Amino acid sequence: MTEAAPTWTEHATARLSEAGFRRGGARQAVVELLGRQTCAVSALEIEEALRDAPRRPARASIYRALDELERLRLVSRIEVGQGIARYEALHPGGAHHHHHLVCDDCGEIQPFADDELERTIGRVSRRVAFDVAEHEIVLHGTCGDCREQR
Repeated sequence: MTEAAPTWTEHATARLSEAGFRRGGARQAVVELLGRQTCAVSALEIEEALRDAPRRPARASIYRALDELERLRLVSRIEVGQGIARYEALHPGGAHHHHHLVCDDCGEIQPFADDELERTIGRVSRRVAFDVAEHEIVLHGTCGDCREQR
């Protein structure tokens, strides 16, 4: 009988503990929230989602937790333009890996995956003799709803 793989939340909590961080507080609330997300969220969206938590974390604590998670390579910081960053869990082994489409009009972000794109990145890596450790593709443009409103 094989054991189930740990969830990202369990993985992140264990990694934080190994790095000497205590469990609880704002950091744990951010970890648990990110563990439930399917795509990237901004720090302000995290703050809004945690607004009704029993111990509402301060904005500075949320940013500090995100910085710690990024340093430990548990989250990816995605620059979506206009000074806005979004954060999402980096799953072990690249599970749930995807890229993003960003609407420059309304700010909507949509995840996408493309096997051919991944193969192309591999071919480029081999051609230029460069080991790609990670990559993030962010495509900017106009979503269907905003395009229809034009």
